[in-house]
Amino acid sequence: MSQTLITPRTLKGFRDYPPAIMIPREAMMDTARRVFRSFGFAPIDTPVLEYLQILTGKGSEETDRQIYNFTTRGGREVAMRFDLTVPLARFAAQHINALGTPFRRYHIAPVWRGENPQSGRYREFVQCDFDTIGTESAVSDTEVIMVVNRLLNELGFDEFTISINNRMVLSGLLEKLDLIEKTTDVLRCLDKIGKIGREAVAKEMVDSASVTSDQANQVLALSDLDDEPESVLDSLLEIVSGSETGVQGVERLGEVYRSAIASGVSPERLRLDVSIARGLDYYTGTIFETTLDELPGIGSICSGGRYDNLASLYTKQRLPGIGGSLGLDRLLAAMEQLKLLPSQSVSAPTMIAYFDKSLKEDYLKMSSQLRSAGLGIEMYPDPKRLAAQLKYADQKGFSHVIIAGDREWQNGEVQVKTLATKESHTIAYQHDAFEELARFLGSTIAESE
Repeated sequence: MSQTLITPRTLKGFRDYPPAIMIPREAMMDTARRVFRSFGFAPIDTPVLEYLQILTGKGSEETDRQIYNFTTRGGREVAMRFDLTVPLARFAAQHINALGTPFRRYHIAPVWRGENPQSGRYREFVQCDFDTIGTESAVSDTEVIMVVNRLLNELGFDEFTISINNRMVLSGLLEKLDLIEKTTDVLRCLDKIGKIGREAVAKEMVDSASVTSDQANQVLALSDLDDEPESVLDSLLEIVSGSETGVQGVERLGEVYRSAIASGVSPERLRLDVSIARGLDYYTGTIFETTLDELPGIGSICSGGRYDNLASLYTKQRLPGIGGSLGLDRLLAAMEQLKLLPSQSVSAPTMIAYFDKSLKEDYLKMSSQLRSAGLGIEMYPDPKRLAAQLKYADQKGFSHVIIAGDREWQNGEVQVKTLATKESHTIAYQHDAFEELARFLGSTIAESE
């Protein structure tokens, strides 16, 4: 009886990562870890599953609808995390007495949202988060901008824009317009301005947030402020005049902007954009979004903000927080579109060709010796023709191939072929004297990188 084959396929909104994508993806994670640690952030991890009560009502109604949740056999309502910030708030409330404040953490892990898949947006994706818990200092707000700037630099990007705003500015304006009770609905509409445009947002505010056309236009007037930063700040003070909350927001926005410039962030990379709102309900102060100048349509690739009240849902202790998140997979999709990903499908740069059966154990010993010297080495597993092995090495993206037949072995040497230039070098090698080969490979690989 023949077995029916199962069609191999992935779920909508999910994707596989072959080596050519996964190698740069892991390299990006390594870069993020290095940058986060350079600012003093320490790693943590939390469970994929949380009690449903922990996650719902923390982001937005839309986020609640996107949560993957189910009931366990024991009757517990559980859910898969939709971001890493809400689990952090729970984690901090549970462990902060042992951790102390301020507490800096980074967390690189997958999250899940049942949203409509788009270019660069999936239902399963990795977030690279960094946060500081336990301080309301503007220094921490500024440092978030510094981390984003440094991180994108280290990832190889030069042309990007970090747009900064403050939720208190928006709250102050809504206070003046007697719309404070409709803050959530209005800000959700405003958050869509980059996607659907000013007129559509104005209509949605009237239809779904129940505001007047005049109120909607006054809120959307914020999107018209596109001048020198100091001029924008002066205009904002006039707009929110009479609202203590709004004035404080403008002052903090100016302080963070000026401090970021003083820290070395280029003014060309910073923009005061008081129309950005960030869709999650828990933001209370500084917020930011980062876009690539060459590919703005892909959306924000690094965003975040201040959330001073989120942990109060789990503890009476005040635990204000500020942080950001690199959208790793969205940035990876952008790099694919911009053709910035290296054409490499191997994790070891050097391959040892195996074409003489009688030398199998010699090849194996050579591979062990070179790995012990800190080099990445792959040995071809079958004694095929050299031409076939060189074709394989070229397709996979190896930097070098070590070739050693009986003649080379008798002469105490090997041939090292550099695939990019097709050059070959004769290097001395014996089992009890492999240092010259290790030095040569180490130096030439470093140069090629």
